[in-house]
Amino acid sequence: MSASGHHAPELRAAARHLGRRRFLTGTGAAAALAFATNLPTAGVAGAAELDAARVTDDPFTLGVASGDPQPDSVLLWTRLAPRPYEENGGLPAERVTVQWELSRDPRFRRSVRRGTATAHPEFNHSVHVQVDGLDTDRAYYYRFRTGKWTSDTGRTRTAPRPHGRTGALTLAAVSCQAYHDGYFTAYKHLAEDDVDVVLHLGDYLYEYAVNSVGGARKYTDRVLPDVFNRETQTLDDYRRRYALYKSDPDLRAAHAAHPFVVTWDDHEVENNYADDLDENGNPPEEFLLRRASAYRAYWENQPLRRPQRPAGPDMQLYRRLQWGRLAQFDILDTRQYRSDQAYGDGAHVPGPESLDPKRTITGATQERWLIDGWRRSRALWNVVPQQVTFSQRKLDLNPVAKVSMDAWDGYAASRQRVLAGAKAADVENLMVLTGDVHVGYAFDILDDFDEPSSKILGTEIVATSIASGKDGAERPANWETYTKANPHLKFYNGRRGYVTVALGRDEARADFKTVSAVTTPGAPLTRAASFAMEAGNPGLHPA
Repeated sequence: MSASGHHAPELRAAARHLGRRRFLTGTGAAAALAFATNLPTAGVAGAAELDAARVTDDPFTLGVASGDPQPDSVLLWTRLAPRPYEENGGLPAERVTVQWELSRDPRFRRSVRRGTATAHPEFNHSVHVQVDGLDTDRAYYYRFRTGKWTSDTGRTRTAPRPHGRTGALTLAAVSCQAYHDGYFTAYKHLAEDDVDVVLHLGDYLYEYAVNSVGGARKYTDRVLPDVFNRETQTLDDYRRRYALYKSDPDLRAAHAAHPFVVTWDDHEVENNYADDLDENGNPPEEFLLRRASAYRAYWENQPLRRPQRPAGPDMQLYRRLQWGRLAQFDILDTRQYRSDQAYGDGAHVPGPESLDPKRTITGATQERWLIDGWRRSRALWNVVPQQVTFSQRKLDLNPVAKVSMDAWDGYAASRQRVLAGAKAADVENLMVLTGDVHVGYAFDILDDFDEPSSKILGTEIVATSIASGKDGAERPANWETYTKANPHLKFYNGRRGYVTVALGRDEARADFKTVSAVTTPGAPLTRAASFAMEAGNPGLHPA
């Protein structure tokens, strides 16, 4: 929140106008969002059409992206913004026709699909194109055109056929890219890496102010507009912040090179929010207006399919993807449905409040969905991309150690239910992928974290940040404390970067890749550590 702890005046006015009870209805949410953000009330049919010949500047400044690969389908994205830092990206409130093309080769000599889509002003001139009827397990190339302008070429792929015996998959896991903390150098390397899909585990953007020199980037060749030097509150704020992030060439390169599967954490809206509660105790109806704006901007700016399109302050982001019979991905949302953090958030020893069996980090519906999915799974590897540290993480060496109330440690009953569900479903190869903490971790997931010799149920791989936390250190100041307090913690590194995981029929391999600095551009990539996990025999081993 801002220093004053208050929302923007238009959010407070909309909340007073409607009240919480009316806002929480679907029509109330839509009316409140329109009231707060000046969205057209006539719907997408109300906008006139812009002659694309009148677009005199390159409208594809934010690049292209693809996401959520299916066996016979790809989802393609772009957003028109000839002047990305201006309101509406520098376009009038008129709809624009965009051509798209999909090809088997990057020179588009073997095009397989083409068509048109409409970039509606109501959705900030974003375009989401679902292309169906494609070959399974194949790479494709795509591009967009409008007027005389052609976008960069993107590369995407379809997933293998649902019950196919796929031999291998390499994924990359990324998280936490605070623009003001440094350059996205890791994305430059990831764009050149040989991976099938990128899983973004949250904190795609940050709500905090970005000053005229880009914070730690310390620009000398440009001056960022004052509009970024405040916390995001309104729909226009969030839209412009995505424009700032997506104007980064390394992020654009990574999106163009690989399909992304995205989920959010807190900073896409506001630090450490929980359901309809922000961190400063503002009325829920005010915060839900802000959440509605943030969710709408998130969908507009990510390669997401129609089922993820939000309705007011609600958006079902949890979903399931299959990679043949090799892997099932159960993508979680641990923000939208969680109970409020115990003991006022932060670090605290476990107690009756955090151990309350009624507490949940996923909500009951998502929890059942996850466990039911495991029961039906025929995949060799069951992978859970999600946000906050799942394994127990003691923060000190006291007899009763403090733990994070924002992570699964603050929702112990939720974790116990999920692990019980994994055991009941006989999930042999459980892998949790995590972001949030701006460091790289590798954990063995234990049946009883307080008993180091208890059965290993799976593996947790924590991807460090792309930029958040600035340069970091290979061994942070608390390295010795954490490694002593948590014997199931097999790796801890505090540099920036990403992790790749190669899933095979016999084993999985995780490679932690780091850069030495992000406050200056161009740092080389280093492999910090590698671990193997044998299929059917959970546990991490140095590779």
